[in-house]
Amino acid sequence: MDKIEIAFIGGSGLYKINELKNISWISKESEFGTPSSKICVGTLNGKKIAFLPRHGKDHSISPTKINYRANIDILKQLNVQNIVSLSAVGSLREDYIPGDFVIVNQFIDKTYLREKTFFDEGIVAHIPFKDPTCQNLNLLVAKCLEIMKIKFHETGTYICI
Repeated sequence: MDKIEIAFIGGSGLYKINELKNISWISKESEFGTPSSKICVGTLNGKKIAFLPRHGKDHSISPTKINYRANIDILKQLNVQNIVSLSAVGSLREDYIPGDFVIVNQFIDKTYLREKTFFDEGIVAHIPFKDPTCQNLNLLVAKCLEIMKIKFHETGTYICI
């Protein structure tokens, strides 16, 4: 299977980019259940990319009902090399204002209804969590944001409650 350079997980509608060509919607199942949506695959500037609407194509899945494990598993099955998850959220810092892009390098998950691991049935694994995001991908995202002249912060902690 051809590799997909990058996939974006985000809100509904991002797959409607005018420059996105050769679009197909791929339906797959995961051993973890049904993903949020079919996956939009297409070409942008000559690169194969994918997009997964986190809340479903019709924006009908609440945050606690999103099957995060199935979403990631399906992207892995499609041979996605990198994943960027986009979210519109508030800030606890006055210097991070609405419209700023924050490249998350740490996160805290205080939710309690979501499955949090791929390793709970028949396998026990201890995963280091010191650096939960990819530094190389973060640097690439920063470079792209600079080129597009979008205000951004190179680090930030995403807190989900």
